Amino acid sequence: MLRIKRDDKVIVIAGKDKGKAGKVIKVFASENQVVVENVNLMKKAVKKGDQYPNGGFVEVERPIHISNVMLADSKSNKPSRFKANVLKDGSKVRISKKSGETI
Repeated sequence: MLRIKRDDKVIVIAGKDKGKAGKVIKVFASENQVVVENVNLMKKAVKKGDQYPNGGFVEVERPIHISNVMLADSKSNKPSRFKANVLKDGSKVRISKKSGETI
């Protein structure tokens, strides 16, 4: 079971964007990296084309290491650790250690 999944709300706990929050767009499990919305933005030069008729520079989210983000607690909106529990029907859920709610 991966720590962080797509569409999770996370908070950056280390690096140049420390304290920023966003939604996980993509997870690269083999490289232990995630792409978070509006975090770790880099400028990229693009040529003229159908998508960018004038060309120029666009801002793109770059991956950051999974150890630099933590899940956000749904109640307090602060970084929180979690634990995994198995329900009676056999499914696994992630539970926030701060508030005790499922993530």
